[in-house]
Amino acid sequence: MQPLPLNVFKFGGASIKDASSIRNVASILKSFSGQRLVVIVSAMGKTTNALEVISRAYADGEVELAKQKLTELHNATLTTVKELFGKTPPTLEASLNDLFVSVDWVFDDPPNESYDYDYDQIVSLGELISSHIVAAFLNHEGMPTHWLDARDCIITDNTYREGWVQWPETQTRIIKQVPPVLEEGKMVLTQGFIGSTTENFTTTLGREGSDYSAAIFSYCLDAEAMSIWKDVPGVLTADPRLFDNVSKVDRLSYKEAIEMTYYGASIIHPKTIKPLQNKSIPLHVRSFVEPTATGTEISDEAGDNYPPMVAVEKNQALVNISTRDFSFVAEHHIKQLFEHITTTRLQVNMMQNTAISFNIVVNDIDDRIERFRKLVNAEFKTTVDRDLELITIRHYTTEVANSMRRGKVQLLEGRMPLTLQMVVKEVPVMSRKA
Repeated sequence: MQPLPLNVFKFGGASIKDASSIRNVASILKSFSGQRLVVIVSAMGKTTNALEVISRAYADGEVELAKQKLTELHNATLTTVKELFGKTPPTLEASLNDLFVSVDWVFDDPPNESYDYDYDQIVSLGELISSHIVAAFLNHEGMPTHWLDARDCIITDNTYREGWVQWPETQTRIIKQVPPVLEEGKMVLTQGFIGSTTENFTTTLGREGSDYSAAIFSYCLDAEAMSIWKDVPGVLTADPRLFDNVSKVDRLSYKEAIEMTYYGASIIHPKTIKPLQNKSIPLHVRSFVEPTATGTEISDEAGDNYPPMVAVEKNQALVNISTRDFSFVAEHHIKQLFEHITTTRLQVNMMQNTAISFNIVVNDIDDRIERFRKLVNAEFKTTVDRDLELITIRHYTTEVANSMRRGKVQLLEGRMPLTLQMVVKEVPVMSRKA
């Protein structure tokens, strides 16, 4: 007898932000009872943000503040658990206590030289908390569920905060651990975002990396399909929090989805699509608010007729680099600059060069730009313009492009046949002409 098709579901933080949301997820999963399911969950609500505050406080030597914030998060977590179960199940309470203690122990030692290392050890707590709670509730509701530690499955290199997956070892571990549980008739529930080095140090896959985790499991298990459950009806032509009159795109090709996520569309993590494309696994973006609606399908089968689609990346910085002796920016200069970009892990979203300057638009993360400037200071002058937005319009029209420029100063523009990018900053209200 052929085994039932396997589906991978990913639920993000908004879908499990509180007790009522977790009940809704349980209701959705109950409607798929009898199917083989692997479920990936993110951290609950704003937990990752809270843990980032804790991580930064610890790195800055504010240990008491870090401990205070950790205690506040622990108490808030137990409040959610009590609302969900009526009273805290002893086994779950013990598991959660162990998790919080493991982070509290980190504070007994001075911060590591690498902030990224400490970040991963602390911030990974969010997914471990949520997965324990959701797995316990599903079992409580009569849905046999096996809690799996993703760090035992997803193996990465030692690049903290953006671990690179070691695919052969990861696939071997997933195949060894997941199918036997599914054969027992249980659902497998695990964490997004996190992995581990071969030395058992926790790593993360990049902010919002839970989508990518689901794609890794989908690829390794030859899933029939993967579904991401969001608070929107599917892939939209723009972020509804930023724009009015957006519409749903029913079908997208893998190529179009890769382009949009690369340029900053927040609906899917940029690394998600490629593993699915490699095995022609369709991706469904569905609504946990309206779980019976069709959503958006991303696959090989989609056409190529699309409306204008807009992606906005905030917290951007424009770094202008020029030689100190006014010589041309030649190939050996660019080679040297890219070596420093790699060392400091700047995430470059756009670049342009003139005869004597080189411009890059990057995500403004931590102190990466300042570290880059120190490395290049001997040979290059740099200026940095911060608090910018990178607006990308796929399948742009003149009308849409002009509407994106209103009320903004444009600092840089790049055009390709299907794509228009512009780096902009808001015009201060007082300086706008009536």
